Amino acid sequence: MGDFRLVGIRTPLEWWQIWRLYRQAFPREERKPFTIIRRMHRMGKTDVWVLRRGGAFAGFATTINGDGLVLLDYLAVSERQRGRGAGSAALQALTEAYPGCGLFVEIESAFCPGEDQAQKQRRRLFYQRAGFASCRTMASVFGVPMELLGHGCCVDFETYHRFYCTHYSAWAGQHIMPLPWSEEEI
Repeated sequence: MGDFRLVGIRTPLEWWQIWRLYRQAFPREERKPFTIIRRMHRMGKTDVWVLRRGGAFAGFATTINGDGLVLLDYLAVSERQRGRGAGSAALQALTEAYPGCGLFVEIESAFCPGEDQAQKQRRRLFYQRAGFASCRTMASVFGVPMELLGHGCCVDFETYHRFYCTHYSAWAGQHIMPLPWSEEEI
């Protein structure tokens, strides 16, 4: 992992750094209200991790945890650290932080045409290089087509939906619908 470290959030300054990067790194339609992340962290449903390089803030990750599965909800690396192994180091540290658990992620589907197609494909390849494999599961999450990728697990739609309803919220689960799997290769 080099000089990158993933540590649990500890200070108000770290919350501010995360909030700032969160607003920069994710489009508005992909961001849940930040108060939900903080509330879920206080409730023990979400882990919030700070990625540090040396002593400096390099990024963050949030997870939703339960039943031997961990959903990587958000992962962002500061602009200055991109392309320097920070994201890969964070994924490696996350797999080590949850021994015996399957880690999965939902990414905007690279199979569905739309804006930022090249970025979607790069994101998919980034996770695949880190050992994530397609679960061959697609879902519409609040109207956005998402593909599930797993590391140490393969999550089908029923498991995914149950996970969301149980460990995130039943209300959010109502906004997740199955989509047919596309066999189309990128």
